[in-house]
Amino acid sequence: MKLFKKILIANRGEIAVRVIRACRELGIRTVVVYSDIDRETMPVRLADEAVCIGPADPAQSYLNTPAILSAAEITDAEAIHPGYGFLSENPQFAEACHKSGITFIGPKPENIRLGGEKARTRKLLRKRGVPVVPGSDGVVKDEEEALKTARKVGFPVILKASAGGGGRGMRIVERDTELKDAFRMAQREALAAFGKDDVYIEKYISEMRHIEVQILADDEGNVVHLGERDCSIQRRHQKLIEEAPAPGLDEKVRKKIGEYAVKTARALKYRNAGTVEFIVDSSGEIYFMEINTRVQVEHPITEAVTGVDIIKEQIKLAAGYPLEIKQGSLKFRGHAIECRINAEDPERFVPSSGKITFFYPPGGPGVRVDTAAFSGWTVPVNYDSLIAKVIVLGKDRNEAINRMDRALREFVIEGIETTIPFHLRVLSSEAFRLGEYSTRFIEFLNGGL
Repeated sequence: MKLFKKILIANRGEIAVRVIRACRELGIRTVVVYSDIDRETMPVRLADEAVCIGPADPAQSYLNTPAILSAAEITDAEAIHPGYGFLSENPQFAEACHKSGITFIGPKPENIRLGGEKARTRKLLRKRGVPVVPGSDGVVKDEEEALKTARKVGFPVILKASAGGGGRGMRIVERDTELKDAFRMAQREALAAFGKDDVYIEKYISEMRHIEVQILADDEGNVVHLGERDCSIQRRHQKLIEEAPAPGLDEKVRKKIGEYAVKTARALKYRNAGTVEFIVDSSGEIYFMEINTRVQVEHPITEAVTGVDIIKEQIKLAAGYPLEIKQGSLKFRGHAIECRINAEDPERFVPSSGKITFFYPPGGPGVRVDTAAFSGWTVPVNYDSLIAKVIVLGKDRNEAINRMDRALREFVIEGIETTIPFHLRVLSSEAFRLGEYSTRFIEFLNGGL
């Protein structure tokens, strides 16, 4: 069995750089595709080959399946790594790769499809004994059914797009008089964002923690989990800071959540890398939320505490290699924290595009920076505002927090505004330092943001 000779990376920014690095260490040549506005970016400079596939508009470049497959064909790439975002959770793209004789580095198309059909997944897992949040049995067809279901579940409820995530197509409803309008808005958002207006209903749990578990699975059905991450520091359902392991989690809950993640992967006959996401309420009850069928932005903190290179594992699993990692032999060390540095105003969170006039990333013991930014690079308005991830590892959580504070104070980015001041404010808050927070943390930080 051999690894691929050449991999095409169908993405941009820091995740493209991350995949290039993993490939280089495995002795694999790389091709990146890029839009015309990304011609002078770091992935284009670092890859062995680069192919322009269209203009800045993602629909004509990074979401352009024929152009990406053509680039793979002309460069003789054997596999495509989709990174995260763009086409990474598109089952049609994964199928198109297979039909073209190109390996898609990720789960099987049916895994992606089922992961995207959240209402269907909930129904399947409920039958397999994985606890899910009380709610509708599947997609809610109309306003009347939505109202009937919500009254049965009990207000407040949350409406969610069955085919998506990231806060789009999502509405919290406090009382029955608000439900019909919220249902229509959720449907419209879901249709615009994901091409389907399917919506389902869950009981809304206001005081909760968002805990996710990294899984790896091979073609022989072997599954391991690499521990959990706490992703509760969010703004409008967008993660901002992540930790591994989750602070203050009861050891019984920690063990059980790992078992549920493995059970979920087996129930879905999952392959490659993925993330099973859970809600843990204030009483310690665990509920399945969704499965993300791709590598996560926050995967580096799991790499830090386990020593496992998740991108390399993705590549080896896609090539048909069996898992070498055994659950019982995994060793977890220290505590890791990741801060997502966005090109945004730190108070209002509006995008801040423009030229970076000076860029000096932090370093020193236990500090890692994943980025594609550099002095002189112009942050475009066309894509996600994430420009860097700062990851630190400490012997314990207190050292990790202090190390992150030190690293962020060393980080110099001039010419644009960034969220570094916001992250420093979070790190200095008593609730964060005590590890006593929920997904409502930002709401209560300085009166909410």
